[in-house]
Amino acid sequence: MADRIGFIGLGNMGGRMTRRLVDGGVEVLGFDMQRPAVEAAGATPADSAAEVAGASDVVFLSLPDSKVVERVVLQDGSFIPALAEGAVVVDLSTASPASTQRIQARLAEVGVDYLDAGISGGAAAAEKGALTLMVGGDTEALDRVRPALAHFATNVFHMGGPGAGHSTKLLNNFLNAISLSATAEVMVAAKKAGLDLATVLDVLNASSGVNFATLNRFPKIITGDYLKGGLTNALMMKDVVLYVDHLHELGVASPNSSGPLASFGLAQALGYADQISNTVVDAIGDVSGGVRLHDPDPGSAGGDADRTTDTKD
Repeated sequence: MADRIGFIGLGNMGGRMTRRLVDGGVEVLGFDMQRPAVEAAGATPADSAAEVAGASDVVFLSLPDSKVVERVVLQDGSFIPALAEGAVVVDLSTASPASTQRIQARLAEVGVDYLDAGISGGAAAAEKGALTLMVGGDTEALDRVRPALAHFATNVFHMGGPGAGHSTKLLNNFLNAISLSATAEVMVAAKKAGLDLATVLDVLNASSGVNFATLNRFPKIITGDYLKGGLTNALMMKDVVLYVDHLHELGVASPNSSGPLASFGLAQALGYADQISNTVVDAIGDVSGGVRLHDPDPGSAGGDADRTTDTKD
């Protein structure tokens, strides 16, 4: 008999992963504070997270941060008692590894496996079922949920014990933040230097400065397409702060964190908090004399808001 699947948090990413499950023939019981999001993803709406826990063998979480995860799992007194012994909870959120380990230990007391599964690929990869997952926790529990994961992920890496998946996710996201913010700064400088931006990108992509942002983001950004639908500046900042906190816990120096902290902090301060993190280039441009990499097309508002092709986080 197939596992009953529940999903809690059907937002930008959770909704797309749920849709992949539903379109693959899997019945999903879903809960989100915004009930229309559950219906839009094709899931059967539940009235609470605890209802999902009580009716599911495998419960997926896709929530904003560890505070929300803890609120759902630990602070809601009805959630853990609703879980059946032998259930598996898979946390797809970007979360603190220390928090993850606390939750894993608590659920182990009641015979429930907790997998931390950091995701990379963004909205476009979620829609295509091409996400990458980095998973921490029990290998047998991971093998059990692999059929469900296969609906929305093409790469699944087991990274180690509890917290290892979320730890790997923070490391990856920090490099993402570094490449995006540094490339944004370079491209603003190239614009002010009077260089042809497309040719600059050709040079970078054939040279040692090549990175994901030069290959996949800025060829679109310089035309005014910000690839909307991905990680916002506020969420990027949150991930960088989590990374810095994690390195502090590990006793590792983080001399390179100041750059993205400053860049995405600037973006938030200038009103770009809820816009896609690619707009960090506009924040840097704002304080560099009002620079834009493209000539705005009136009415375009910086690109096609329905695109979801920014694929890595």
